[in-house]
Amino acid sequence: MTGRLYGVGLGPGDPELVTVKAARLIGAADVIAYHAARHGRSNARAIAEPYLRAGQIEEPLIYPVTTEPTDHPDGYQGAIDEFYTASAARLAAHLDAGRDVVVLAEGDPFFYGSYMHMHKRLADRYPATVVPGVTSVSAAAAVLGRPLMERDEVLTVLPGTLTADDLAARLAATDSAAVMKLGRTFAPVREALDRAGRLDDAWYVERATTDRERTGRLADIDPDSVPYFSLALLPSRAAGALSSAAPAAEPPEPGDGGVTVVGLGPGGRDWLTPQAQAALAEADDLVGYAPYVDRVAPNPRQRRHRSDNRVEAERAAFALDLAKRGRRVAVVSSGDPGVFAMAAAVLETAEDPQWKDVPVRVVPGLTAAQAVASRVGAPLGHDFCVLSLSDRLKPWPVIAQRLTAAAEADLVIAIYNPASKTRTRQLATARELLLAHRSPDTPVVVGRDVGGRAESVRVTTLDKLDPASIDMRCLLIVGSSQTRAHTRGDGTPSVYTPRHHPGDGAPADQDRTGKPADV
Repeated sequence: MTGRLYGVGLGPGDPELVTVKAARLIGAADVIAYHAARHGRSNARAIAEPYLRAGQIEEPLIYPVTTEPTDHPDGYQGAIDEFYTASAARLAAHLDAGRDVVVLAEGDPFFYGSYMHMHKRLADRYPATVVPGVTSVSAAAAVLGRPLMERDEVLTVLPGTLTADDLAARLAATDSAAVMKLGRTFAPVREALDRAGRLDDAWYVERATTDRERTGRLADIDPDSVPYFSLALLPSRAAGALSSAAPAAEPPEPGDGGVTVVGLGPGGRDWLTPQAQAALAEADDLVGYAPYVDRVAPNPRQRRHRSDNRVEAERAAFALDLAKRGRRVAVVSSGDPGVFAMAAAVLETAEDPQWKDVPVRVVPGLTAAQAVASRVGAPLGHDFCVLSLSDRLKPWPVIAQRLTAAAEADLVIAIYNPASKTRTRQLATARELLLAHRSPDTPVVVGRDVGGRAESVRVTTLDKLDPASIDMRCLLIVGSSQTRAHTRGDGTPSVYTPRHHPGDGAPADQDRTGKPADV
């Protein structure tokens, strides 16, 4: 008796959007198969991981080629066809042995899914069941809060690989549309939307429902930042018309407004606290530095006021003025708003008598220092301080004095704003100041874009720290004399500062670097 083949849709990325049936079949299967690029990582497997069990056979189906050139005699298509045939043979061996095989599929198995290639090759020989999943199109509409179609409207789903001429013609003739497979096709898709007169209606959604989700007006998106797992969406015209034709809501009564300064944390929605989510949901207006405002999912009910990063006082005054007129305003900051961010700017501006009656509250967020520290262990496990190397709002001699004092006090130091395109000398000078009080092999953690799409974390030492490799998106944690760094058995770095100190009765056989004295 042969096994049964299952094509199981996992939805767009959030493991909680996996159906009950899909979760049951994944947990019961003898064999779990999933497609992956040559680096071996699989988005499908990552989504399904909570539902896997010990002892299951895994069959990673590694693509021989994705977008790079191939030397296969029949070109790209020949290489892919040969791969699908070989993959089907591997799964057939399990089915012949009576094992049930679940092939994981992101989204829906029959919606641009790789599973269909296994189905075409195996379903005529073995019993097969397909379990549908939430598509990326449905997920994109959901995160945007915009309907796909109403009444007699027509939704068209298009691959971005069509020519710009074909795309433009189809987009001009439909009510609403989703364009899949962006990545390298983004530029011609944008051109087609523009030629069809639909660019102003188009939205961009990337990795919907995941912790790397990004949304925005498609016209504002940088083409170089667009991955394959993204799509363009033209929502329902009827829904938009009804929304714009609806009578305007009555303005809030004077006195109902207020300003809430909200910490977004360092990265995706997983870093956002429930209290911050609630504050964002209640707001009538969002105010902030443009990249931070863009991290908040669009809501047609809300007004968004984006500005650059050099107008903190003006931004605070604008938010307070909106609140004075009865609006509920959320001023957003990355990380924690009270740490080198907008909370101080708002409170300082709010001292002006014209805004003395405007309520102001602060909703905390996870700081960049905590996020970077968590990636390597517990370097902030004992006394530490936080400093900014930016001399835009305070003079460099003050920074140097405080840095020296912290080094002399043997504090772990979290350094914000270490460098920028125009500030290149400060970090090199800071390094020399620290080396006057710290051992050259003091551990230094360098975190860049932690929680974001380009996250990287590395551990080096104070003498090997290269200031030229550091930019504004980095945060540094410089250890104290007691901070220890080593490599764990799995190859990952571990950095921590013990909670005890030699003066607290800790072992005395350690030198000032925190290492045993005989090392």
